[in-house]
Amino acid sequence: MELEQEKHVVADTVLIVDDDEINRGILDNIFGDDYKIEEAENGEEGLAKVLQLQDKLCAILLDVMMPKMNGFEVVRKLNEHNLLDRIPVFMITAEPDAAMKEAYHLGVMDVISKPVIPYIVLRRVNSVVELFRARRSLENRVEQQQNQLLLNAQKIIDLNQGMIETLSTAIEFRNGESGEHVRRIHDITKFIMKNTEFGKGLSDEDIDNIALASIMHDVGKIAIPDAILNKTARLEPEEYEIMKTHTIQGAALLERIPQLHENGAYQYAHDIARHHHERWDGRGYPDGLKGDEISPWAQVVSIADVYDALSCKRVYKDAFPREKVNEMIRTNQCGVFNPRLLECFFEVEEELSKMYRKEDKEYWTQ
Repeated sequence: MELEQEKHVVADTVLIVDDDEINRGILDNIFGDDYKIEEAENGEEGLAKVLQLQDKLCAILLDVMMPKMNGFEVVRKLNEHNLLDRIPVFMITAEPDAAMKEAYHLGVMDVISKPVIPYIVLRRVNSVVELFRARRSLENRVEQQQNQLLLNAQKIIDLNQGMIETLSTAIEFRNGESGEHVRRIHDITKFIMKNTEFGKGLSDEDIDNIALASIMHDVGKIAIPDAILNKTARLEPEEYEIMKTHTIQGAALLERIPQLHENGAYQYAHDIARHHHERWDGRGYPDGLKGDEISPWAQVVSIADVYDALSCKRVYKDAFPREKVNEMIRTNQCGVFNPRLLECFFEVEEELSKMYRKEDKEYWTQ
């Protein structure tokens, strides 16, 4: 997808603000061959036209002494609207020495004395208009380049995320799953973190990275033999010990992908892959972490993994009813969880359950 370049309005109009019709006619005659001309006969009308035509104006020629609103008052109003950096203002006055200091202080580009000398005023205004046009063109080009860089960066982010999702889904296929498991773990993790106090103190970017990291929780299963990974009967003790190594293998695999280290999700992914089977009581694996030694994100992925495993059919079991799933989690039949995490989980479990009800699946895929 190529970046669409913005269409910028061409600034080709000079606004002449002067209460004297003859002066406006003289200036119109000087600039009319090179620019479109707009006129205003007092400061109040001039200000209104500036605000209306600001994207089309390339210069404002402003008399000092006018009824309703004088030139200095107009300039102060333009300053309030941050327009002096975009539109050059030239003050025209019969007393240039008296007006010059205050005019320049307010941000006026130049002060031109009356009576005007046509070739001088035309040259001075043209030079400034060309300078402003060149600056605007450069700003537009820089903005387009920045947008293109952002687009390219987003493409790289999307590509990296796609590779992560593909790797994780491939492992699920090898394990006899459809790949939906990792997507549900992502969604459950993100929902708990965003909608309960368990994600308190984490930014939206942190939570997005944690959710992305969660899909890599079982990446280490790529190193587990098929005979153990897809066994339908209960694992023998020695087989279970091999299965448990997927946590260490997963963390080691992620360490060996240097490009992943630059991704904001890496620190979470490494921790989750190694510690999503730790238990609050310290009887988990591989490191026997206890209590708050287990990171909040590893704890959330752990309960998400258990919830999804119990709620879905696997090669070794049928899906349990929702009531049974909640009872097993609440009574620590499938791991011991942080009591505060359990409170947060059951606060949102009603919403989480919708992804397992056929009629509500669309709710979670929007």
